[in-house]
Amino acid sequence: MPTSIALIAHDSQKADMMALAQKYQTTLSRYHTIATANTGKQVQAATGLPIELIKSQRDGGDIQITARVIAGEIACVLWLCDPDQLQTIAASLLNLLRICQIYNVPLATNLSTANALLQSLQKSRVAHLIFNPVAGQGNPDADLAMIRQILEPQIQLNVIFTKPDLNPTDQAKAAIASIQRRRSLISDTNFVIASGGDGTISAVANALIGTGIPLGIIPRGTANAFSVALGIPTGVKQACETILTGNTCIVDAARCNSSPMILLAGIGFEAETVERADREMKNLLGPLAYLIAGAQQLLEQKLFAVEVEIDGSVTEFHCGAMTIANAAPPTSVLAQGLGEVIPNDGLLDVTIAVSKNESLTLTDRLLAIDVIGKLFTSALVKTPIENEVLACFRTNKIKVTATPPQKVVVDGEIIGTTPVEIVCIPDGLTLFAPLVNSLIPAKRSDEA
Repeated sequence: MPTSIALIAHDSQKADMMALAQKYQTTLSRYHTIATANTGKQVQAATGLPIELIKSQRDGGDIQITARVIAGEIACVLWLCDPDQLQTIAASLLNLLRICQIYNVPLATNLSTANALLQSLQKSRVAHLIFNPVAGQGNPDADLAMIRQILEPQIQLNVIFTKPDLNPTDQAKAAIASIQRRRSLISDTNFVIASGGDGTISAVANALIGTGIPLGIIPRGTANAFSVALGIPTGVKQACETILTGNTCIVDAARCNSSPMILLAGIGFEAETVERADREMKNLLGPLAYLIAGAQQLLEQKLFAVEVEIDGSVTEFHCGAMTIANAAPPTSVLAQGLGEVIPNDGLLDVTIAVSKNESLTLTDRLLAIDVIGKLFTSALVKTPIENEVLACFRTNKIKVTATPPQKVVVDGEIIGTTPVEIVCIPDGLTLFAPLVNSLIPAKRSDEA
């Protein structure tokens, strides 16, 4: 459902429109309001609300509103009519009425129906849906239609499509600015929804870190690792239903250099694997693309020297893979050295595949396959793994330098090469999550 309200009032009805706007100022502040010139100026003066002014009704303002209804921008129209002028404006009113009927947009022509409409809008929430139309392998039109069908009876949706030349983070920041402007007037319940793959969700989450504004997630990517890690349903229908419950949880976020990190950073093996599993391969094979790319990379992976700095202390390793996780599903096996990545403990889980040699032998590669299997088992039973080829620990901040420099993947996207500094942001994100979610443990009283 669109997030704009249109206002028109005849001269004899303007006082009633001013009183109506003042009565429902809180509700109107949650929406983008457009109004014919004279009506809009008086509403703005009476309420202080930002109003988009269009032409007066005499100069075709009603036609502009009709066009906006056709464009799908209007949630409802309030046209307070002078009963003595109905014969004069019959053609204009009937035209708008016809269009509202066709597009199923409510139209109020008197105070009673206007009150009823605004009372209904009082009870609804507004969500800014940032939708990636090229994510995953499904049908984006069908996915969006399902999202609208499930959410719009209870939530006003402002749909924002991602574009190749726009960063979803910037699109999310614009939505957040709109929410925060309204929060200065009222205790707002507006929120943001991200629908796409892990890259889209990470970019949107970046803008929300530290704001307290809830994030709804409708995963439609190839791996959907963040949703799996946090127990958020990966089906469109179930994810929408989770948002409708209104239940939220608070989890950590992180930053890797200047990039947001809600999942994990991979250095070496994982970064090379992600680069091998390109878009064409993922479109063809889905999640299997990562498994095949990983098997290929295992045969070619080379060791590198790494310096790990924590609290001013530097430790050196020879390794082929290093993972620093804020949250991770069991399928991210290289993050599972400690058995369970806890998404709200204020710490990063670090797993390093170390080697005593300076190059990987065939025995080392076969041993790596065995270790990967043990890591997966470790994740399933949530028990730390003890193995001489793994170094595992937790920290809230880490700096990594590699020789030669290694590619770094953050939340499924290559962001550059080492060195990197990764910092945990405790309680950085508020998310909509299932009412009972065993994957996000409650904090102990001494951690609150």
